[in-house]
Amino acid sequence: MTTQTVIDVKNKIRAINDFPKPGIIFRDITTALKDAETLKVIVDYLCDQFKDTKIDFIAGIESRGFILGMPMAYKMGIGFVPVRKPNKLPAATYSQEYELEYGTDKIEIHQDAFFEGANVLIVDDLLATGGTAEAACKLVKKAGANLVGTAFLIELEALKGRDKLTDSPKIVSMLKY
Repeated sequence: MTTQTVIDVKNKIRAINDFPKPGIIFRDITTALKDAETLKVIVDYLCDQFKDTKIDFIAGIESRGFILGMPMAYKMGIGFVPVRKPNKLPAATYSQEYELEYGTDKIEIHQDAFFEGANVLIVDDLLATGGTAEAACKLVKKAGANLVGTAFLIELEALKGRDKLTDSPKIVSMLKY
């Protein structure tokens, strides 16, 4: 992938000032996703970063991790497992709490999501503070699987979310802001 290609994808991401609150610059990926060629470039790039890694499942974090993780799993010929907000999964789950700016939240995964020792790649659209991704990493381990990496379309470097992903052997982000 060329530097120009990455710049072209970055130019497709719309910046919305003061959303969802004043002082925040929201990186809206819908403008990139609606363009078929850009979507293909994104999925191909993220898959290529792990082409030499044995992966059995992609775990996509709700909700935009679903958008990127599903086509990646399809392209790689592997299974997809959703990581959801509480009370969205119908069978027995593992839960992991994480800290927000004010308070806490949690995410869940089915207890039977992976076979013992499965190799799992976590996918989400954005790495910001790293709380949600860190919680997903812990869930993969709770479920008896091996974490092989984390992949993101966007990383907001100033928020240092990467620093929380100490359990992730490989961290990939296509675009950095």
